[in-house]
Amino acid sequence: MAKDIYPIVKEIIAQYLGIDPDRVVPEAEFIKDLDADSLDVVELVMAIEDKFDIEVADFVAAKIVRVQDLLEYLELEINGFG
Repeated sequence: MAKDIYPIVKEIIAQYLGIDPDRVVPEAEFIKDLDADSLDVVELVMAIEDKFDIEVADFVAAKIVRVQDLLEYLELEINGFG
């Protein structure tokens, strides 16, 4: 896991969803554990795109279920493998 991006992503998720940052752990599922709905997840991905200046393809965004999924994708994208 990219430990350098985790705190940034954690803060964005907590602020965007209005939840305690302690709930934002890698194994947490956005919908099941963090009380997000599908629109929240789409908008959250858009916020991440803006923050990291990347574009997440729709088919990739559809597979982002857990915080870990997002972290793994960002790590690949930032390192030029996405």
